Amino acid sequence: LKAKRLSLTAVFALLGATLVAPPAWAATVNCSAGGTFTITDNVLTGNTDCVGSAVIPNGVTSIGDNAFWYVNALTSITIPNSVTSIGSGAFRKTSLTSITIPDGVITIGDTAFQDARALTSVTFEADSVLKSIGSAAFRSTSLTSITIPNSVTSIGLYAFYRATSLTSVTFEGDAPKTVGTNAFGSVGRDAVANIGFSAKEFGT
Repeated sequence: LKAKRLSLTAVFALLGATLVAPPAWAATVNCSAGGTFTITDNVLTGNTDCVGSAVIPNGVTSIGDNAFWYVNALTSITIPNSVTSIGSGAFRKTSLTSITIPDGVITIGDTAFQDARALTSVTFEADSVLKSIGSAAFRSTSLTSITIPNSVTSIGLYAFYRATSLTSVTFEGDAPKTVGTNAFGSVGRDAVANIGFSAKEFGT
């Protein structure tokens, strides 16, 4: 029995013509007091009238842009360690009061928590690998203090602007390479920055 020989390029061309991409995987998860949120291919893509708290299941890798945008009834969110990015506007104008950012999150998008006026506490887990905090990410929140992980290299413009209760900013490492205009503008009166004795690039 003779076998037919084809070039590898030809085989892949044939496969490309016959294979059909599998449908996107999707799931709907209930919020605690009503409504749902949707996960598609491990990305939390949006919600429908989510009320109360939302517990994101492990395995989700990203919270998409505007996922809970203007969801005033969202009061609590639990983010699993599998998440690596929080999209732009993801929690803008929600009623969150506190949030813990898992150590695997690398980026927080622009306006991610802007106008979440009840938000008083943000905690970054130990060994955070966070690299960037987007523009206006925590603008007009009620944070009283914030600790910036030593992994952060970029803080966008207006990131904490008009967080008028913010009086203490602690940098765990050297100064971020990029800090945008008014990143800490119009924060609390007599606000202080806490830096280590060996920290670099903060000036004199």
